[in-house]
Formats: sequence, C-alpha cells, structure tokens
Amino acid sequence: MNRQTVGALLGAIGLTVPWLVVWLFSVEGLSTNLTVFVSGISVLGAAFLLAWAAETAERDVPRPFAIAVLAVLAVAPEYSVDALYAWNAGAFAGTPRGIEAGNLAVANMTGANRILIGIGWAGIALFTVYRSGADLDPAVEHRDGLLADAVTVHKDLALDITFLLAATLWAFFVPLFGGIDALDMAILVGIYVTYILVILRGDIEPEEEHVGVPAALQAQPKWRRVSTVLALFAYSGLIIFTAVEPFAHGLETIGTNIGVPPFFMIQWIAPLASESPELIVVVYLVNKARSTAGFNALISSKLNQWTLLIGTLVVVYSIAYGSYGVLPFDAKQAAEIWLTAAQSFFALGILTNFEISVREALMLLGLFVSQVGLEFLIIRDAVALPLTSHELLLVYTGIYLVLGAFLFITRWGAFTTLLGRASRTIGAALPSR
Repeated sequence: MNRQTVGALLGAIGLTVPWLVVWLFSVEGLSTNLTVFVSGISVLGAAFLLAWAAETAERDVPRPFAIAVLAVLAVAPEYSVDALYAWNAGAFAGTPRGIEAGNLAVANMTGANRILIGIGWAGIALFTVYRSGADLDPAVEHRDGLLADAVTVHKDLALDITFLLAATLWAFFVPLFGGIDALDMAILVGIYVTYILVILRGDIEPEEEHVGVPAALQAQPKWRRVSTVLALFAYSGLIIFTAVEPFAHGLETIGTNIGVPPFFMIQWIAPLASESPELIVVVYLVNKARSTAGFNALISSKLNQWTLLIGTLVVVYSIAYGSYGVLPFDAKQAAEIWLTAAQSFFALGILTNFEISVREALMLLGLFVSQVGLEFLIIRDAVALPLTSHELLLVYTGIYLVLGAFLFITRWGAFTTLLGRASRTIGAALPSR
C-alpha cells in the first residue's frame, strides 16, 4: 500500500483511539461534554473504516451483501439500546418499570426508523443533488420545473424495495395482536433471512472502478485483502457498538439539562445519535459519486431495522422474562408503529419509479419535522391544539397512507415493473433442478 493509503487508515484509526483507551481501561470522571466529544469522533473514524471495508469487499462478494453487512454493523448500536429496554421489560414484567421499558423499546425503535427515512433518505437525496460536483454524478438528473431535479437509483434495488415493502405491510398488523410476538419474529426475521439468501447468490461485480483506500486495498493479494476487510469490519463494529451508547446517553443528559423531556430524548435524540454511523457512511459514498451504493445502504439499513430489530425484541424480552412472552406496549406506541409503517409505505411509493425528486425529498423531510415538532410542542404544553399527542400520530398516519396510496395507484405500471424485476432476481437465485 502507498503512503497516502496508510496515512488515511492511520488517521481514521487515530480518531478512534481516545475512545478505545477510555473503554479498555474503564476511565472514569469524564464530563458529559467530553464523553460526547470523544465517543463522537470515534464513531466518525469507525464510520470511515466501515465504508472502506464495505467498498473493498465488493471485489469478493456481491455488492448488495457487502452493503448489507455494512448496514448491520452501522445500526448495531440501535440494536443494543433497544435490546436493553426489551430486556428490562422482560426482567420487570408486570411492574411499572417493566411497562415503561416496553414502551421505550418501541419508542426508540420507531424513532430510529422514522429518522432513517425522514432525515436519512430525504437529507441524502437533497445532498446528492446540491453537493459540489453533482453535475458529474450520473445518478443526478437536472430537469426543468420547480424542485424537479431528481436522484435516480439503480433498478437492481427493486429486490430491496420489494422486501422492504413486504416488511412494511406486515408491520401494520403488529399492533393488532397485543404486542410483538413469535409470529412477528417468524415473519419479519424470515423476510430478512430470505433477502440475504437471495443476494448471496447474486453475481460479484468487480468491474466498478474504485479510488483511494478501497482501490489500494483491492489491489492487495486476496488473503491480505480479505484479512484486512474482516479486521476493519470487526474493529469498526467494536468501536461503534461500544461508543454510540455513551454518545447517545450523553446527548440525552445534555438534552435533559436544558429541559427536553426524557421520553422525547429516548425516542428521538438517542436514535439520531445511533443512526449517525450509517449516515456518515452514506454521505461518504454519495460524495464519491456512488449514489446507488449510498441509497442501497440506506434501504438495507431500513430493511434490517424493520425486520431484525423488531423481530428479535421478543427474543430478548422472553430470555429476560424466563419463558416465552409477548413484548407489550400501550396504545400510543401502537400508533407509533402504524405511523412508522405509513411513512415507510409513502417512501416506498416514491421509489416505485426508481427515483426521488427534490420535491419528494422535501415532502418526506417536511412531514417528519412537522410531526416531531408538533408532538414536542404538545408535550411541553407550548401550543394549544384540538388534538392529543396520540391523535396527532393517527392524523399523520392517515396523511402518509393517502399520499402513499396515491403514488402506488398513479405509478401502478412502474410498480408492476419493479415487482417483475424483483421476481426475476428471486427466481434466478432459486436452486436449479
């Protein structure tokens, strides 16, 4: 490897070292602000290592699988935070603490999922169109009309969109059975396992030209390249897994100190912190004019959160409970799940024609920000509305469903084409007789 590659790797690793020292030696006495800073820059460094590992791995495994691994590692902190609440819900089942923990598990999960679309999908689309050098990105289409410029996504993402749609449709049924149960786990985890099995049988695509660190690593002998990729995945995953929770909790503490309600912090600020690694990775990919890989990472992250994250909560709950049990939640959290599913339904309606325009990205962002903002104002009694917080969730659920249904109906031809591409990919992955 050349000096520039080694320097970049050492620079990214250097950002993670302060947190590694704090974690390995259980350093105590750090202020909240310093903890947030040290853990935050370590997440930044680990995100770059993770992105380089995923790009390098594309030479030896199908690109969607490399992106799926990246997505799982990037959202690992979200799993750990949610698993903690699910564990407490089982360990203290039937008590006020257990009931609150179950609600927090759902709130944290739905908050993370809505952030991923409302800020992630929308924000990255806007960044892709308006960043410096966007004119050189083949994924960006400049069109006449107000806010008509769009980001196109590769039609191979039809598979990912189809599986995400299947998980989204099932999510509407989750609140109807009193909690997250074994059937939800079987359906949702089954969707993700099937998705992974299909993409594993896909073709390796080594022909795309890489630059920088991935290009240098791909030029190494296979044994060294594979070892480096595995080491980078393992190290960056460790850093992200250990650093994001204190980063999120530090932000929660800062928010609480300035008067933000704790429940609101757990639903929105903590997930925003835990989503930061994948958003950093996607910005990195898009900035290299790899918009398709960036959106692939976003969709894959949404898919594994919408399947594995929900489906495995009942497992954690049951282990802590001591026997099989259904993870319960209240009526407000049921509405949160419906709203999250409706937002996903609308976002997938946008992608049926394999693009997202600036206008559509702004709609996603505007709906997300307005709902969170209004809910915050209601919680703080800062505005008088003829709606409760629960009713507000149902209103926005209806808005998303109407918009999503309109898109699916008006783009029915594009949707059937998408399903056709996905079915052919699945058919090609089935074992030949």
